[in-house]
Amino acid sequence: MTEDRITDLEIKLSFTEDLIEKLNEIVYKQQQQIEFLYHELKAIKEQASSGSAGGGSLKDEIPPHY
Repeated sequence: MTEDRITDLEIKLSFTEDLIEKLNEIVYKQQQQIEFLYHELKAIKEQASSGSAGGGSLKDEIPPHY
């Protein structure tokens, strides 16, 4: 009986360790995505602020085919 309980606990521990490792990988990938999106957003904000400093909006520009 005690032997079976120990075996069951070892099995549960093994599954728990595997789950923690998978969740850790997911959190790591999400952190990489957050950092990438942060840098993308920062670049877009810089591009928008430098574009609006030019004086006109995109609506006022003549398309290149005219």
